[in-house]
Amino acid sequence: MSDAHTLARSTLVLDTPSPADRTAFEIGWDHAHYRLVPPADHLHEGHPMRQGWEAGQAVFGARTLRATPHVRKWLQLRLNAWLRGKAFDTVAVTPHFLKAIDVPVCPITGEALTHGTGLPSDASVDRVNNDAGYAAGNLAVMSVRANRAKSLYDWRDAACFARQIEAGRLGTIDGLSAGQWARLASLMSLCTPLTHAEAASLPLLVLPPPRLRVLNPVQALQVVLTLRFCYPGRLPRVDQVVALFPEGVRLALHNLLTTLLARRIAAGPAADAAALRRAMEAAWAQPLVLRRWQRVALRLTPAQCERIVELAVQRRLAGSELRCLSFEVATDGWALETNGRAAADSPEPMRQQLPAPAAVHEVTALPPTPARTELPRWLAL
Repeated sequence: MSDAHTLARSTLVLDTPSPADRTAFEIGWDHAHYRLVPPADHLHEGHPMRQGWEAGQAVFGARTLRATPHVRKWLQLRLNAWLRGKAFDTVAVTPHFLKAIDVPVCPITGEALTHGTGLPSDASVDRVNNDAGYAAGNLAVMSVRANRAKSLYDWRDAACFARQIEAGRLGTIDGLSAGQWARLASLMSLCTPLTHAEAASLPLLVLPPPRLRVLNPVQALQVVLTLRFCYPGRLPRVDQVVALFPEGVRLALHNLLTTLLARRIAAGPAADAAALRRAMEAAWAQPLVLRRWQRVALRLTPAQCERIVELAVQRRLAGSELRCLSFEVATDGWALETNGRAAADSPEPMRQQLPAPAAVHEVTALPPTPARTELPRWLAL
């Protein structure tokens, strides 16, 4: 956007009285920038979204940008976030970012994702941690079916549903099987601040999708170890990783890595990267793998896990696409302090005068976690 366009929008936005109105104005403005029309529910006289749309049309005229599918998804996400009073990081979450996190297969159901068909298999973008905002590192692409199922729940709910189904009391819950709820719990836990002991007890049933941020140091270490076995070609050496660990846990670590290596070999020499990821995720469903991991993880502190991850990333022992940031930088824009709600004025007063959205879900707050003495690290894929 040119400086003139930015100045024009800034001048026009000054007349809107609240942060919620300014957000709606900017959503309307960006619809005009891409020559799109906002939903009819937001085009009645005096609505700030209509004001922004009309102001944008006056400024841009025919000099508009092409509305790609990711642009449309970006505008839809911003509209949904505004309607529900959720925080949205407009600096980091862009159409380009949404394109970067796109995947061909749902990480929860394993089904190939479709686009624009109206089916439950259609791709959708959702927050991984429902108690955080729409921000970089907390968004993942999954099927509409998985998205709808998780909308009201946190990772503990998902884990509970998996146990209930496995106990034989229910066949499915909200259309997901026990295994799918377990995968959902695993994914959601990665973006949820947990105690060290709690995070160390969880299997890695889903490797992080692109650009996801892993908040708990022990799970970041779990990801690093697993990714060692996810690259096609020559079998990985384990001695380079073992050398990063304290002497007291190396024997237990060697047993874990030997078990993971056996799973890697069983996948076959011709397995591609996607097949290897599926094989290693399936390995974590085995009780033996989880027990051997816990014998390692529970002997380490969060600070030790962070240090090992940093060294592994520096030496590229788990690929070249990983990086480490402080907890504060990693969760910038997540609005954890407000459970994902927009910190300023909520759009609730306006929504009482406008048609209600199809679904508005309230977020359940997580129980408080102990204070951190060390800054945890995250991994961005």
